[in-house]
Amino acid sequence: MPENASLLRDIEQQLRQIDSYQPPGPTIMTQSSSVWTIQSLYEALANDPLSTSGNAVLNLVDGTEPCLEISMVEFGDLPIYLTVSGEQIIADAVLWPFSLVKDPVALNDEVLRTHKLFPLSTISLDRFPDGNEYYTIFGALSSSSSLQNIVQEIETLAANAIKATEAYGNHLASESVA
Repeated sequence: MPENASLLRDIEQQLRQIDSYQPPGPTIMTQSSSVWTIQSLYEALANDPLSTSGNAVLNLVDGTEPCLEISMVEFGDLPIYLTVSGEQIIADAVLWPFSLVKDPVALNDEVLRTHKLFPLSTISLDRFPDGNEYYTIFGALSSSSSLQNIVQEIETLAANAIKATEAYGNHLASESVA
């Protein structure tokens, strides 16, 4: 938040000067000694109001790299994919295929200049196993994050996927517009 800018600047300066800086006051974040696995995350999310309310439908996808497919009901069944790999959890959603972009240079330029408008999310261009390229939106967090933070990431990512599609939709071929 803008009102925290000077405090953050002071903390950054102190961090640059010493290796083990501890900010004054209460600790905001605590580090958990346990980390999520895809199975434990599935079980926790299955019992979270996100799922129990019917706002999301979970599917544990087994495979070489197991993942969770989370269909976000209130976002038109938008699929969010969650993976746990080492020290991080990645949540991502496919935006659109590269092949539907009218002018990739113009889109990439606009994305690079405006993607900060989508908090907690980043947009990338990824090659999928089928050989095709897709624009995706993703967020990453620690595999020891609280369930509350993971749910916030999922919900924010879904909202940002919709906003990004609306914001950049003019760069897509007309056949891709619903």
